[in-house]
Amino acid sequence: MKKTLLAAAILMVNLVSAQYGYRDSNRIGIQVGINQFSLNTDDFDTRPGVGWSAGLSVRGNYYNNFSMIYSIRFSENNFEVATQNGLIREDVKFKLPAAQIALLLSYNIIESHLSVELGPMLQINGNLKVDERYENNRVTDAMTAQEMAKISKFHLYPTIGLTGGLTRVKLNVTYQYGATNLLGSLNDKGFGQNFKAHAGIVSGSIIVYL
Repeated sequence: MKKTLLAAAILMVNLVSAQYGYRDSNRIGIQVGINQFSLNTDDFDTRPGVGWSAGLSVRGNYYNNFSMIYSIRFSENNFEVATQNGLIREDVKFKLPAAQIALLLSYNIIESHLSVELGPMLQINGNLKVDERYENNRVTDAMTAQEMAKISKFHLYPTIGLTGGLTRVKLNVTYQYGATNLLGSLNDKGFGQNFKAHAGIVSGSIIVYL
């Protein structure tokens, strides 16, 4: 993971420097934060959970008050689903590990101190992870928690955010909406139900520019 982050950082810096030359804003930003993940669906009962994210970003001057932000982040998202273990209802935690690549257009409301961002984010994730104690719990009559874990791997998240602070230290808040069906791959596996679920992620983080 460290080698991947380093390679991504070098690539982003080279891209920005080649296009715009070195400016005050064209620095690597180290970003860490927390997120709240919600799985929005009518197919079963879910509750949001808190996870974490960490990664790198580069803010490059683009035109007048506009900038471009290139970023790569790794995250762990959590949420709970109501399941049945015999006659007992159990709320089971699912974890979603993911890598996110974003290209955002930023408008500088106050140069170097306050900006708003908008753009696409691509998420590449693994299967959902669930404690082996609950793998055989029923999410629906036909599907267990373990079977639900095998979700689609690529998803698009339109993203809007706000960043503010000092030149080298900023706070960032974003909302990411899952435009693609997170559970779409389950519809081809014979569970007798057309699953539809879209994720919503509220993320808050600190960015330190080197």
